[in-house]
Amino acid sequence: MDQSIFVDFLVQSGLKPTTAAALSQPLLIVFILLICGVGSFAAKRLVICLTAYLSKNSKRSWKAILLERGVFRRFSHLVTPVVLTVVADWFPGYQDWINRLATVYLTVVVLFILDAVLNALDDVYRTYEVSKSKPIKGFLQAVKIFAFVIGGIVMVAALSNQSPVILLGSIGAVTAVLSFVFKDAIMGFVAGIQLTANDMIRIGDIIDVPAFSVSGTVTELLLTTVRIENFDKTTANIPAYSLISDSFTNWSTMLSSGGRRIKRALNIHTGSIDFCSDQLLEELKKVEYLKEYITQRQQEIAQYNRAKGFDMSQPINGRRLTNIGVFRVYIQSYLKHHPGINQDMLMMVRQLPVEGRGLPLEIYAFCNDTSWTVYETVQADIFDHLLAVAPRFGLRVFQETTGYDMQQAMLFRENSTNRPQSS
Repeated sequence: MDQSIFVDFLVQSGLKPTTAAALSQPLLIVFILLICGVGSFAAKRLVICLTAYLSKNSKRSWKAILLERGVFRRFSHLVTPVVLTVVADWFPGYQDWINRLATVYLTVVVLFILDAVLNALDDVYRTYEVSKSKPIKGFLQAVKIFAFVIGGIVMVAALSNQSPVILLGSIGAVTAVLSFVFKDAIMGFVAGIQLTANDMIRIGDIIDVPAFSVSGTVTELLLTTVRIENFDKTTANIPAYSLISDSFTNWSTMLSSGGRRIKRALNIHTGSIDFCSDQLLEELKKVEYLKEYITQRQQEIAQYNRAKGFDMSQPINGRRLTNIGVFRVYIQSYLKHHPGINQDMLMMVRQLPVEGRGLPLEIYAFCNDTSWTVYETVQADIFDHLLAVAPRFGLRVFQETTGYDMQQAMLFRENSTNRPQSS
């Protein structure tokens, strides 16, 4: 089939030869576009039918993964370059350019198919246990980069009507100079691809970059830079490759997890730690969170001490409750009943090593609201309460001695010395 068929058809339809010759080429183009559209539509319908057949009763198998990655759907785009290649000889004056465009189109489609296949391969590999110790995503990314570089060379060679080998040699000679002159741009571009491909950062994420003293929300992901709005409303632009070469913290996973960690210690003065007296235990039994615990523990300890025959006149003998231990149990119970604490996440109260600032009693729990203001309010409420109730257990919170404390101690000593002695 060629353009003369359309000319003859239009002449037989009653048009003049000159008019028919002028209209034949536009009609031929419309006809070719119609063939491409029908072919693409038919291929997509075939893909839909194939997808429905393969997805039937499919539970995360390799078929389902191929469907999720759109491998079959991308194969339907092969129809257009094939049609362009077949009809290229219908346009003798444009045959060469049509073939070049068909080559470029075909290369792009093949690259996207390869990208989908490699992504699906990684997903299938992740279903095996070995993927946790030997991941292949880095290797697949290297294959993608190599494939896209080769594909780019093929497309440039097709458009310029040059041999890819010659073009590759020319590129090799210029690469050293370009890599030196545009080092930052190239590094930023590659880093941007890595950040996007690995889903390491998104617009709207809250990140901390200690190397640049940046802490705020990502507002833009540019070709070579990342724009961040700090919490003080200033704007920072940092190179994209710095997020690959240096460490940074992304808070978005925390915000979506449903819990924000509370990890803070209350330092107890070691001089206030002692065994619980009977009077203190009777007072603490009135506390709702401790009543059942103290009663049960007293029975267990008394039974144990009687069985061992300890002389309980000495406090050091046998087992006894301590005020710091009861206080720790109280904190644990208090957190379990606190409406601002996520009860489905890890929660504990633990002692840290004593290092000259008292005994650190650390609270490790998660607030059930990740909002910064709510989180700080819940954390402050918890420690307000604990600071207030610590003296009820006979405990003192550690505080370093200041000049005011020394002054008060000296005044107390002077007053004691000058006080008249009773006869």
